[in-house]
Amino acid sequence: MTEKENFLMLARGQQPEWVPRYGIAPPDSGRFPACAMAMPSALMGSRTKDGGTDIFGVTYTPTDSTGGAALPTPNEFILKDITKWRDVIHVPDISNIDWEAMAAKDTKHINRNESALQMGTHVGYFQHLMAFMGFTEGMCAMIEEPEEVMALFEYLADFYDEVLKKSIKYYKPELVSITDDTATAKNPFISPKMYRELVKPYHARLGEIAMNANLIIDMHNCGRCEDFIEDWMDFGVSMWNPAQVVNDLVGIKKKYGNKLVLVGCWDSQGPVGWPDATEEFVRSEVRRCMDTFAPGGGFAFWGSVLGSQDDPSVKARAAWIDDECTKYGHAFYKTH
Repeated sequence: MTEKENFLMLARGQQPEWVPRYGIAPPDSGRFPACAMAMPSALMGSRTKDGGTDIFGVTYTPTDSTGGAALPTPNEFILKDITKWRDVIHVPDISNIDWEAMAAKDTKHINRNESALQMGTHVGYFQHLMAFMGFTEGMCAMIEEPEEVMALFEYLADFYDEVLKKSIKYYKPELVSITDDTATAKNPFISPKMYRELVKPYHARLGEIAMNANLIIDMHNCGRCEDFIEDWMDFGVSMWNPAQVVNDLVGIKKKYGNKLVLVGCWDSQGPVGWPDATEEFVRSEVRRCMDTFAPGGGFAFWGSVLGSQDDPSVKARAAWIDDECTKYGHAFYKTH
């Protein structure tokens, strides 16, 4: 059985043969990733791993503290007044894109027999607004000018719905990723009521497209966002990453079982993330995580260490996590 086959068993609500590891396979591991992510490269703007600008002109900057992940550059926001968005925000023309050639180029590094393909299209409607305006102005806009926010989201959704349809046709993924970080580590940025009124309708449009294509839907949402789970499931979500420990993950696992695959459940900011964490402690945390969430299925491991990739202690802890995940995870369902 391949990593892909095992992962798809999990994603379809079955108990897999071993605990899948979500995300990329570590370098030099000799393994294929269980799933690989693709996004239409023509819609990436000038963004690279070193930053750059997106298709709307938002500048992104990576940092060591985020493990190289890029965020909108502070104080360089492109939209000051939500009522002026029509003058500033313009989606690109995609009518002349050779989608077949782009899909081949974007997936040439992926072995489709060994890895499931997960298709992403954008960072999310809520996140787009915050990237355009910054959190202060963006949040105020949602409260003071909800009609303008919805008009902007409608404009973006008309574009991204078409992007997803084209992506499904030409990339032929097994999964669709819906992304939006709508929460802090303590609570959501917005109330469930505001989410249902301003954001959910546009997530649901993506979900409907994916469901009509019989694809698995993975929701990416960081922070304590468990308040939105029922809403996600309304539009077909059956997998959630990174399912961070600030949520009641034990209760969520008990409530939903294999109907909602929890990806992650890993405390990257806890003692494992400390430079002096010992090898035995790091390995024991991998086992504890799996012992808690893997029984019966409904769980994919996604453990990592945040910090500078040049830090030897970060590399060492990441290697221990990978090794223990492989050893313990591959034998888990034979002993539990």
